[in-house]
Amino acid sequence: MIRVKRVYDPPSGEDGERILVDRLWPRGLSKERARVDLWLKEVAPTTELRTWYGHDPARWDEFRRRYRAELSGKQGLVRTLREKAAQGTVTLVYSSRELHLNNAVALTMILEGGEE
Repeated sequence: MIRVKRVYDPPSGEDGERILVDRLWPRGLSKERARVDLWLKEVAPTTELRTWYGHDPARWDEFRRRYRAELSGKQGLVRTLREKAAQGTVTLVYSSRELHLNNAVALTMILEGGEE
């Protein structure tokens, strides 16, 4: 099972394995408070893609398409995330203030949709 949660929200027992899927460590957050089990910065969108997107809702579909294309070269990481989710609960944590149109949501859609 895959969940998505802001890394700044308090960890809970329902989170399972907490995986940070951002390229940069969340500003002002200690490692102890974040309680991140794994930081997979390699699975995050490139800085160029993240900057281009800028959380513009009009660019969401194109962002997801471009992000999927970036992940096509990282199939091992995608496979690892799917395997972890098949074994138990995985919570993809992110730092964006945008709750619905962010890279963790896009990654979840890719992982659950079987797209690579």
